[in-house]
Amino acid sequence: MPRGLFIVLEGLDGSGTTTQAQTLVRRLEAEGHRAHFTAEPSSGPIGSQIRMMLAGRLVGWRGAPWDRRSLALLFAADRLDHLACDVEPKLAAGIHVVCDRYVLSSLAYQSLDNPGPWVAELNRFAVPPDVTYFLRVKADVALGRRLEASPGRAELFETLPQQRRIARAYEGALEREGKRHRVVAIDGAAPIEAVSDALWADLEPKLRRAMRRMKARG
Repeated sequence: MPRGLFIVLEGLDGSGTTTQAQTLVRRLEAEGHRAHFTAEPSSGPIGSQIRMMLAGRLVGWRGAPWDRRSLALLFAADRLDHLACDVEPKLAAGIHVVCDRYVLSSLAYQSLDNPGPWVAELNRFAVPPDVTYFLRVKADVALGRRLEASPGRAELFETLPQQRRIARAYEGALEREGKRHRVVAIDGAAPIEAVSDALWADLEPKLRRAMRRMKARG
C-alpha cells in the first residue's frame, strides 16, 4: 500500500492554519486523493485535557496556574499518542494527513517558559513531516484576526507582547529545525484564496513525485 504524505501547517494563532489545512484537505479530495484533517492538541484523551487547560476550563492543583513543564510534557505525550492512534495508521493506509500544528508549535510555545533543548528532546521521537507550511504573519495582524474571530475569548497565549515573543520563538525554531521539518514559508497575510493557491502550487509537484516513486517501487 503506498504511504500517504504527512503535511503540517504552522504559524501564530490567527495566521490561518486551521482554515488552510481544512481547505487543503478539500482540494486534495477534489483531485481524487484520500485525505484526512487533524490538529494538535488532538481530539484524543490527552489533547482534550490540554484544550480545556488552555481555555481555562480546567484549573491546576487548588486553582494554581498550570506548571509549564507539565504542560510541555502533556503536549509531547499527546503528540506521540496522536501519531500512534491516528496519524500513522492513516499514512500507512495511503491517506494524506494534513495536521494543523505539530512539533514546531511546541518548540515555539513551550520554549517560552522552558529550556528549548529540553522541549526539543521531549519531541525527538515525533516523526518528521513530509512538508511543513509555515504561514508567516505579523504578530499584531495575527492577534487582530484571532480576537475578531472570537471576541471575548482569551486563551493562555493571547496578548500582543506574548504573540511577539512567540513569533521570535518560531523564527528561532525554524532556524534550528527548519531543515528536519522540511519547512516552506508562505505569506499568510495574503488573501485566503492566494494562500491556498500558493500552498497547492508547492504541494502538487510533491504529490506527483511521490506518485512516481510509488509506481517505480511497485
